[in-house]
This record gives sequence, structure tokens and C-alpha cells, in this order.
Amino acid sequence: MAFLSVIRRWHFRDQLSIREISRRTGLSRNTVRKYVRDNTVEPTFQVPERPSKLDAFADKLSAWLCAEATKSRKQKRTIKQLHADLVSLGYDGSYGRVAAFARDWKADRQREQQTSGRGTFVPLTFEPGEAFQFDWSEDWALIGGERTKLQVAHFKLSYSRAFFVRACLLQTHEMLFDAHNHAFRVLCGVPRRGIYDNMRTAVDKVERGKERQVNARFSALVSHYLFEAEFCNPASGWEKGQVEKNVRDARHRLWQPMPRVTSLEELNDWLESRCKDLWQTIAHGTQPGTIADIWAEEVPKFMQVGRLFDGFVEYAKRVSPTCLVHFERNRYSVPASFANRPVSLRVYPDRIVVVAVGVSVCEHHRIINRSHDRPGRTVYDWRHYLAVIQRKPGALRNGAHFAELPEAFRSLQRHLLKKPGGDREMAEILALVLHHDEQAVLTAVETALEAGVPTKTHVLNLLHRLTDGKLVTPPTIQAPQALTLSQEPKANVERYDALRKLKETRNAS
Repeated sequence: MAFLSVIRRWHFRDQLSIREISRRTGLSRNTVRKYVRDNTVEPTFQVPERPSKLDAFADKLSAWLCAEATKSRKQKRTIKQLHADLVSLGYDGSYGRVAAFARDWKADRQREQQTSGRGTFVPLTFEPGEAFQFDWSEDWALIGGERTKLQVAHFKLSYSRAFFVRACLLQTHEMLFDAHNHAFRVLCGVPRRGIYDNMRTAVDKVERGKERQVNARFSALVSHYLFEAEFCNPASGWEKGQVEKNVRDARHRLWQPMPRVTSLEELNDWLESRCKDLWQTIAHGTQPGTIADIWAEEVPKFMQVGRLFDGFVEYAKRVSPTCLVHFERNRYSVPASFANRPVSLRVYPDRIVVVAVGVSVCEHHRIINRSHDRPGRTVYDWRHYLAVIQRKPGALRNGAHFAELPEAFRSLQRHLLKKPGGDREMAEILALVLHHDEQAVLTAVETALEAGVPTKTHVLNLLHRLTDGKLVTPPTIQAPQALTLSQEPKANVERYDALRKLKETRNAS
């Protein structure tokens, strides 16, 4: 190309003849004349079509490459394996020619995708209050000194770009429902549409096109909050690109460095306040002002949040003979009257509620074990076994259920078990909790211990006085000065001795 530039400069600027240029360059005059007359600035060369041994196998190799492109990385055949398969079909060319064909095929395919497929996107616009996007991510935090893996729910409003993040321990239905309740509370309303991927807690089956078999409990959530749920095409995360970007940005804004908290509740409180602070500082991008400014304009377009969705997941269980129900490798106690009977277990993110015949029977704090190498735990409530110890008072001595009795009850038990029949007396005192306020019974026991009379009769007496509205210790009365005695009476038992002597005399006569 530089040589062509010299020829053109000699002819048009220096006015040299074609003969002189031919003499200086050694090119034929016809060649020089062609470059000058055609006004050629950049030389072009036609590559002749040369036949290749691969031409007869080109269609076969293209079909193989197309099939391999849909497989996972671990299942794809290498170019060497494709070359060996072609050789078995009669190809006698080199491996380099097959590799060059594969490179050209991949380059052509990539150009096609970037012009009409996954590589090209259409910018989207949303109206105020129109939609929000949801997604899950996995992050880590130091909770109570232990590095804990978290499932993080991300919400992002499509118009104002306000976002909300809540950490959970599992990606289950009850965690999903709880995250929605808190998100709509913080965002101050419910948009008209929600955009999701095809997560298992929402979609039971992906059908053709946009058809989905939606989970029944997720449908109940959608019906409660009156928004329309839309689901992306499979493996099409760009259809909810705003929340996908929020997942990436949140790792730098919220999770680096790793948060250090004492409990999950403290972490979620910090995440909520941190998100609101970021709204004040992050510019919206397409509109003047911060995210908080545009969010304030969008809030009136939302539907107001009424009653929160009761987001439990219900399981049918049967109570064991030891008055326990099993859930997630843990055991929870149930009142003894429901032993060997079916009950319903309503699971919330933070608690377990046992329901029988439509009535809540008991409630426990939920235990979530992330490590399966640890044994399950048993959560007892000693009140659930009071009916049993009425028939089996000896179980008080070694019953695991009574290891967490209040200290006053345990002190009374130590006194009573030293005498015969103490087991039954203690069982009868504990049974008072079934008919009276537990704090009143506990106060009566503490008062009896302080008085040094740890007996059933005394505890009952004190309890009756408490329940009747009478104080256990009479108040001190300050007598008026006019009623003060001038001579204090003294106890004199001599007259009783005189009576005793008189009685002895009578007996003798």
C-alpha cells in the first residue's frame, strides 16, 4: 500500500511519466498505468477459491458443531475428537483445517447472535407504579461469630429504581412470603406487576411460551396483594436486568466487607436502613434527582398495603407417643392431650405453630439447621406434660421435659423429693398452672420458700390469698397517738399452770 502511494505521488504531484516511474520501480508500464488510471487508493486482491478435502464433510461438521453448542462445557466434544470422528467417516485431511473451520463457524455464529439474538437488547421504559422485579442471590455474613451462608431476596422498582434487600436462611415459600411482606411495607405500596424468573417456589411447571403452572401458595400471595405475576423465558435473565444488576451492585454496597452482627434480625434491620440511605445518595440516572426523589413521586401510584399476607406453609403431622412432632430433623413438644393424634404444622420463617381442629394449640421458636452433620434438636415445653405427671409423678425426677423449670419450682422440688410422697405433691403444685396464672403460682412458691415452709398446703394457702386479692404480708399499721397504750400487756401463763394443778388434784381425788 505504501508502494502504491509513492507511484501516485510521483505521477500526480511530481508529474513523472509512466515510463520514468516504470524505470524507477521496475514494474511494467501496464501495471503502473493500471494503478494511475483506475485511481486506486488501496490495492485489493482476489483470493482464488481452492478446493479443500473438508468440503465434502462441511455440512456434517457444521451439524456437529451446532449440536455441541447446546451441551454443557463438560459434555462437549473437543475439536480433536471431532477430527477423529471425521477420519472414521473417510476424511484424510489435517487437524488444522478442521480447527480453522470450527473457528470460522463460531465467529459467524457469534455475529449472528449479536445482530439478531441474545447479543442485542431493546431498552425498556416503565410507568410510575407499573412493575417491580424480584430475584434471589447467595451471600455471606458473620452472625453471632459464625460465618453463615444467606439466601438474599432482592426487590427493585422498575420506574424509580428503589431497591430493597432482605436476608433469609432458606429459599422456601415462607421465606419468600415474608420477604414480600417486608418489601411492600418498606416500599409503601404494591405495584401493578411483578417480574420473576421461573423459581421453584413460584412455578411448578414451565410450559410452552409464557404458559406456567403457578404454585398454589404463590397464587394466594398474588391474589392477596392484587398484582399480576409475570415470568421470564427460561435462561433469559436480561428480561429482568434491573434486579440482576442490583444483585451485582449490592455485593459491593452491602456485603463487602462482610457484615458482623449478633442475629439475623439485626442484620435485616441494618439492611433496611442501609437501603434507604443509599436511595438518598444514588442518582437515578435517566431523570434528575436521586432514587429517593423519584420514589417519592412514584408512591402515590401504588396500591396501599392492607393486611399482611399470612405466609405460612402447612404440613400434616402426627404427634408421637412422647408428645413430639418432627420437622426438618428437629422435634417440638405438643400438649399431651394431642398425643398419637394428627395435627397441622404451620411453618413461618421464625416460628412453628401447631394447629388442631382449626385452633392454635402451641407455638415454638423455629430452629433451622444449616449443617447436616449435627444431630437434630428437641424443644420441650414442660407445661405440655403436666397432664402426664398427674398419672406418672415419678417422671419428675428424670424427665427431660422438666430440665428447664423456673428456679423457684426446681428449689421446691429439691425440698419435696426428700420426703415420701414428694413426687406427687410436686406434680399437684405444678398442675396449678393449668388452672391459675403461672406467675401467681410462681410467686406463691417463692414466698413459701422465703418463709421456710416449702409445703403443698402452704403454697395453696398463699395462692388462694393471692387470687382472692389479699396480700401475703399484711401491711404495717401506724396507730394514732391517742390509741397508744400506757402499759403494754405482758404474756403470763402462770394461770394456766394453776389450772393444770387444779385438774391434777381433781383426778387424784
